[in-house]
Amino acid sequence: MRLAHVALWTRDITGAADFWQRYFNAEVGPLYRSARRPGFTSCFVRLTPDQFQIELMSAPWVEEKSADECLGWDHIAISLGKAEAVDTLAERCRTDGILLSGPRLTGDGFYEAVIVAPDGTRVEITS
Repeated sequence: MRLAHVALWTRDITGAADFWQRYFNAEVGPLYRSARRPGFTSCFVRLTPDQFQIELMSAPWVEEKSADECLGWDHIAISLGKAEAVDTLAERCRTDGILLSGPRLTGDGFYEAVIVAPDGTRVEITS
């Protein structure tokens, strides 16, 4: 068994796809427009080399989150393999204004930083 993909709602698929491509070298798939659900669009971004996919979805009826913490998925964590890679990407994200919390060793033993994707989705980058 393996995880096939996770899905994220966004107001701006192009901006979200650009985020994943810019910071994680993701391959962006073609845009899908649903004939059955007018207004629904999606595309997949593939994180290489392990081929993990994120489905970006947009529709005019999707509501904004009402709080910083709410029921449902909270964040996604991407392992970069080394602490140095976390430091490098965190600094790049600080410069770009999307770093939420700098690199640190967490109480449960992870070396991580937290960045924010378009629409506020939190992404942990770990070693």
